[in-house]
Amino acid sequence: MRLTNVGFGNVVSAGRIIAIVSPEAAPIKRLIQDAREKGCLIDATCGRRTRAVIVMDSEHVVLSAVQPETISRRLDSMQFMKEAEEEA
Repeated sequence: MRLTNVGFGNVVSAGRIIAIVSPEAAPIKRLIQDAREKGCLIDATCGRRTRAVIVMDSEHVVLSAVQPETISRRLDSMQFMKEAEEEA
């Protein structure tokens, strides 16, 4: 199981991420509200502004103060390292 940092020492399982999106669009705001009502919202912003919304395969929604591009780069570098380990 690989973990990726989503900011402020918070990590999520990289293999369970479905999508990383910006919180600006109305459908994403509804997704956040629905997750909050169902008790499936995880706020990992530490009081900062939400910059990324991470949708997990367990129907949990994680709010992060890190830009989506930054999280994506972290996941890409993890994938690169994993492939390098497999080749060795």
